[in-house]
Amino acid sequence: MTGGVTLRGTAASPGVAVGPVQHWDAAPAVHVEPAADLADASRRVVDDLGARAEAAVSIEGRAVLQTLAMLAADPELLGAANARIEAGESPSLAVRAAARGYADQLRSLGSYLRERAHDVVDVGARLAASLDGREAAELPNPGTPYILVAADLAPTETALLDSAVVLGIVTELGGVTSHTTILARSLGIPALVVCTGASELATGQQIVIDGSSGELHVQVDDRLVESLRARERQMGDRLARAGGPGATADGTAVALLANVGTINDALNAASADVEGVGLFRTEFLFLDRNDEPDLDEQAAAYAAVLDAFGDRRVIFRTLDAGSDKPLPFLHLPAEDNPALGIRGVRTWMLGPSVLERQLAALATAAAQTGRRPWVMAPMVATVDEAERFAGLARAAGLTTVGVMVEVPAAALRSAHLLAAVDFASVGTNDLAQYALAADRQVGRLGSLLDPWQPAVLDLVAATCAGAQQHRRLVGVCGEAAADPRLAAVLVGMGVRSLSMAPVALPGVRALLAAVDLETCCRAAELARQARSAPAARSAVADLLAG
Repeated sequence: MTGGVTLRGTAASPGVAVGPVQHWDAAPAVHVEPAADLADASRRVVDDLGARAEAAVSIEGRAVLQTLAMLAADPELLGAANARIEAGESPSLAVRAAARGYADQLRSLGSYLRERAHDVVDVGARLAASLDGREAAELPNPGTPYILVAADLAPTETALLDSAVVLGIVTELGGVTSHTTILARSLGIPALVVCTGASELATGQQIVIDGSSGELHVQVDDRLVESLRARERQMGDRLARAGGPGATADGTAVALLANVGTINDALNAASADVEGVGLFRTEFLFLDRNDEPDLDEQAAAYAAVLDAFGDRRVIFRTLDAGSDKPLPFLHLPAEDNPALGIRGVRTWMLGPSVLERQLAALATAAAQTGRRPWVMAPMVATVDEAERFAGLARAAGLTTVGVMVEVPAAALRSAHLLAAVDFASVGTNDLAQYALAADRQVGRLGSLLDPWQPAVLDLVAATCAGAQQHRRLVGVCGEAAADPRLAAVLVGMGVRSLSMAPVALPGVRALLAAVDLETCCRAAELARQARSAPAARSAVADLLAG
């Protein structure tokens, strides 16, 4: 490619990176002593991933590697591979084929399991490499920092990145809500996804990527580089001054909260400059087990989180399960399309006992700690569902009850839904999926899943308008909350709490502190009037830069 070219992708992780291109082909090459058999290969891969998890620099990366380690020892996967070996296939081909078959089963269950399907294929490749006497693929190490360019990256590969070596990430596939993108944000690595033409860049070619605008500059002049770096320094100054409760420049309070998925995540987040938890994903207590955790086990986990945060807000999302997250004790039927099936709050329509025990455990934790947990239900679509959930929660003794707004029906009828509850939390990842009819796990649809899509912003605005009729609090706990400029847009629409990965909090806090509410309202107007997500992002960037 020649100079003066600007490629456009989807902004996935904010920040600016300048450096040489380094392509990634993920091909293992180093020969080692082959594993004696599949059991030996499984032990080696589990040990390797476990060691990498211990060394991971982010909580999110550690969690991904731990999950992969469990997959490498999965009895179903290993059993299918051994059956093929006994039938005469070579061990490495057998484990690859078994992994592909297992992944195909997961894909057939619906979109939410496609992310796990990629992980299974990756684990199969690692097991096969061990059997063949080849080291698992390692990231390039040219001796100098670089910008990594790839067709796509698996979450496994992203979890292993060192931000001191990998300055930025550019992929031709991927999506803004993928696990890979979330990991890049947690590591503070600027990233662009869905960047067509990136594969044509020459290795070693100097480029600049802007993870906030989605632009990739090729052979840029010094003035542009200095301009981008000046903006980085300005943001760094803001970050250095930022701290404490979130608020706009004129004092409008915006609670800045953390999304967490495990007790360890919560304990780590509790020590950060954060006002509480906006989303505690309780399903992590239930997954990968055959029996439902009893009331005492659940209560102990919830109490540990409440104790860690003291008087700060903690919002627990009740079990978000379905055939995309199969739990044997729920006895849910298999479905062709789990994204549109029995999941979230709908699971208790088949029998509310699991939900009732979870609510009782939360109430027990509240009594044990003297704290007041907030609780919300996922995937609420109708007034009846909101009223029934609120009735169960309040009957259990919980006093602050809310709903997730993840489907357009809930956003459009928010005035009616929120009459029954105390607050709403918008899950922008699912809201974008359902509003644009775009599967979250299909990388080529990443641009449709951009939370800057004006249609998605209209639905958030509708939620806030309905909430205002009852003076209900609206928060956002999707990945949209982690984008500082988009955070200003959300505040302008009436959102008053933002929940995100803890690493994103300083940037959001700093930008909000630099703008007043009137500017946020103007940003919201510009974003909603735009014809496309890139146009919305550009219009708001120009406003906030002025």
